[in-house]
Amino acid sequence: MDFYERGLQKHRAHVRRRRILAAAAGTVVLALSARRWIDDEATANAKREQRQDGRPRLPAGQRVLSKLRPMGGTAGDSRPNHLRLRISGDVDTPTTLTMRELLQLEQISTEVDVHCVTGWSVMGAAVRGVSIETIRRLVGVSSRAKHVIFEGAAGYTANVPLAALQGPKNILAYRLDGVPLARENGAPLRAIVPDLYFWKSAKWLTGLRFVVKDRPGYWEKRGYHNRADPWKEQRHALF
Repeated sequence: MDFYERGLQKHRAHVRRRRILAAAAGTVVLALSARRWIDDEATANAKREQRQDGRPRLPAGQRVLSKLRPMGGTAGDSRPNHLRLRISGDVDTPTTLTMRELLQLEQISTEVDVHCVTGWSVMGAAVRGVSIETIRRLVGVSSRAKHVIFEGAAGYTANVPLAALQGPKNILAYRLDGVPLARENGAPLRAIVPDLYFWKSAKWLTGLRFVVKDRPGYWEKRGYHNRADPWKEQRHALF
């Protein structure tokens, strides 16, 4: 390896460290801005509850907010009539859905608990949309596919194993607490994957790509944990 190549490697490592530190700093700022919404009574109640699978309802290191807070990101086009949801990858029938076509599919309403990597949780948020299982059946996902890549505005991606998406609470949501999603919360459509940290629930959704091999997403490439299990506190891969 010559002098130029060693210097280039050092530069790339330095840039990567700066990106990770910047992401961590942003996480701290967002956590502080959410603190005024903390509900101590709801936090205490949630800590006493258990899920049907035996895990505590509130993962370690989390505090309950009174309502879902926006967490930034580059917003996409929030107009429902402009939605074009591209479903691609290892599927039998690649498809692009409009909002009208999405609404013609089986709809589901459910309540979910969501957990942000910054330390806040929202319990029992009412969401409405289409289950990811319905989308899988619609396009005929190959048995070879093991992951889905959620694609959002401005090139955002989040990778999730298909094994983590089983069950009716994993949905593509367009309503929250009885009203259409607000733009800052990902309108017109966002993924909801309640059993993983909330960065996996991509906002301003533009596509689902089903793949055989895992492909780390936006935050995973910047030092966040690839699996993101809140009950194992899988927040950052490097810390």
